[in-house]
Amino acid sequence: MIRTALIIIILLNVNEKLIFDFNSDTKISEWVVVEDRVMGGRSSAEISLTEAGHARFSGNVSLENNGGFASVRYRLNVEGVKKFSKAVIRLKGDGKNYQFRFKNKLNDRHSYIQEFSTNGEWQEIELDLAKMYPGFRGRKLDIPNWDHDIIQEITFLIGNKKNEEFSLLIDYIRLK
Repeated sequence: MIRTALIIIILLNVNEKLIFDFNSDTKISEWVVVEDRVMGGRSSAEISLTEAGHARFSGNVSLENNGGFASVRYRLNVEGVKKFSKAVIRLKGDGKNYQFRFKNKLNDRHSYIQEFSTNGEWQEIELDLAKMYPGFRGRKLDIPNWDHDIIQEITFLIGNKKNEEFSLLIDYIRLK
């Protein structure tokens, strides 16, 4: 019985890959906030760790001065991505819409994007990798959707074309 359970656990782990797990030891300074201020906007954001060890990405999006977005990104190197079909994120949002983004090369100007909605409760969001579309500065590009084997950057972004405060708690990100 124990041997069967161990085999099942091993098989589950082979079918999933942890990208990032927030905890009390996370070096949150490795996550970089990028706001519309880089283009003259007035939005503000921060990332911090809660006492429970979750990331809190929060702030205020302002449309003033042609602004309208805030994001937080993390650079990494995840290989073997083609073996997986979904990104799974455990999070607790504020009822607002966000974007999750991948870059397969840091030098690329575009990202691969998928939007998701939050409901104010802890959720496990599953995003289909094949539906992650290429975009740059709010425009969808005429190139194929995500079909790469390497992730070099992940990003969370809010940009709902309205003035709003936001708060997103993130527990983990994995591939399945």
